[in-house]
Amino acid sequence: MIIDLNDFFIGMLYISLIILIIILIILGIKLIRTLKKVDNVIEDVNEKMGKVDGVFNIIDKTTDFASSVSDKIIATVSNFINVLLKKKKGNDDDE
Repeated sequence: MIIDLNDFFIGMLYISLIILIIILIILGIKLIRTLKKVDNVIEDVNEKMGKVDGVFNIIDKTTDFASSVSDKIIATVSNFINVLLKKKKGNDDDE
């Protein structure tokens, strides 16, 4: 009876291992399918970002141009005001 019980437990262990291996194979196959779907989504996102990247570059160049133009305008106005103030101070010193 002891030998039969020992064989029973070994048989159950083998059956459990076979079931575990089958479950792991099924999960592995599902994981591979999921990773393929994720890879397709990532490729699609990268492709769309490539298309949108050109628009962002145009916006970036436009804002850089606007910033440089506004800086030049501000510098010109500031220099003009400084010249006016210096002339006014110069006239006060002459009196």
